[in-house]
Amino acid sequence: MLERRRSHAAAARARAAMTLRRKLLEPAWLLHHRPWSDTSRILEFMTRNRGRVTLFAHGARRPKSPLRPVLRPFAPLLVTWSGRGDGGTLTAAEAAGPGPALGPAALLPGYYLNELLLKLLAREDRHEAVYDAYGVALAELATGAEAAALRRFERMLLDELGYGVDLTRDAASGRPLDAAGYYHFRAGRGVLAVRDAQPGPDCHAGRDLLAVARGDYGPPAAQRAARGIYGAAIAHCLEGRGLASREVMLAMRRRGREA
Repeated sequence: MLERRRSHAAAARARAAMTLRRKLLEPAWLLHHRPWSDTSRILEFMTRNRGRVTLFAHGARRPKSPLRPVLRPFAPLLVTWSGRGDGGTLTAAEAAGPGPALGPAALLPGYYLNELLLKLLAREDRHEAVYDAYGVALAELATGAEAAALRRFERMLLDELGYGVDLTRDAASGRPLDAAGYYHFRAGRGVLAVRDAQPGPDCHAGRDLLAVARGDYGPPAAQRAARGIYGAAIAHCLEGRGLASREVMLAMRRRGREA
């Protein structure tokens, strides 16, 4: 009798431990997936409360799996998994809403956002602001506001990770930028005044940098400045790792100019 009670108590403790380890209905976005076996997948999620996590989805590749129609990129999800931390097993997933309707032109920028998160966010590092901003960026992409959506998200991500760029002051002197002056950006240092009589092609007018600092991406020159500066800052954070989606977008932009 005593042995039976001990066995029941041990089973109860095991069930309680499993319950504690189970993450229930966690808000999430699917960033990437890849085959794990003939029937299963490895999934990369950004979750609101647990950060970026990798989960194993057993049977998700089977034709009749209930997970197949649910596990889609750019769709808000509620996911449940078991196991401690990263590398758990996905046990359930359901749609948390319709999500933004991204047209064909918005898919590549959307995958660019996903690649940024996969390469810059540490595993299980919680960033609620990033999670929320990602949803906002997707909604903006769905309206066709690609440039502003990407620049706002890049800026927020850099700020959140501690790599924010001050576009209001000269990094060397600390003085406020002169709207009539010209500056260049050096990743890891900041904005520096141009001393040459003829500013080079990588220089930006002070008025354009100040527009970017205000979040005004309307002027074409401000758009170019923001794209170049945030792109350089992100490349610095990546430490030599490339972004395949960004390279494709740049190649498409070059072909568009040549056409």
